[in-house]
Amino acid sequence: MAVTRDEIVTAALALLDKAGLEGLTLRRLAERLGIRAPTLYWHVRDKRELMDLIAGAVMDEALAGWQEPQPGQAWWEWLAGRSRAIRAGLLAHRDGALVLAGNRPVRSSVPGIERQLGILTEAGFRPQDALLALFSLNAFAIGEALDTQRETGRDTGPSGMPAPSGKPDPEGSGACPVLSAATAALEPFGSSDQRFEYGLNLLITGLRAQHDGRAGEPEAGT
Repeated sequence: MAVTRDEIVTAALALLDKAGLEGLTLRRLAERLGIRAPTLYWHVRDKRELMDLIAGAVMDEALAGWQEPQPGQAWWEWLAGRSRAIRAGLLAHRDGALVLAGNRPVRSSVPGIERQLGILTEAGFRPQDALLALFSLNAFAIGEALDTQRETGRDTGPSGMPAPSGKPDPEGSGACPVLSAATAALEPFGSSDQRFEYGLNLLITGLRAQHDGRAGEPEAGT
């Protein structure tokens, strides 16, 4: 039975959603496709390349509609929406954040990355700053999604934060008055979504301040 690389990636994503990253083996993937495992190596070198292809598919799915700003949309609003879309795309797939962590863009993803960098350079970013901005926002979205996916099923405290492991503190909350005050104040803001929005706002605010601060700097060599 002949298969294409796209069919392999689609089947791998379905297997990931069903069995998780630990259950995503080349042998099980071959069985799902109805082929022998060695046939996969005509299309992918190894599991690392397969992970990169899956990561690219997840990102393409997540960023559909976010490759460029809407008419009149400010660059920072576009970046914030892009980050939300990435996080949502990762959470839509079992172990999606683990797949993205440490991946490298596949060749088919490069034109989209180039377009996104072009948007930021047209807004006044230096190319290196544009790339670092995308890297930083991606890392934040991946890290927060990973924490959210790993947190699923654990006991949480009153603020929605994970409860400490081990035996209860015999001294009670009085031993940590600042932490107790913080978690009490955070009770309405303890969800993963709200923590993500708080961090995202910090990053976007910092990028805007950095961008505005460099707007008046002379170009190199002038």
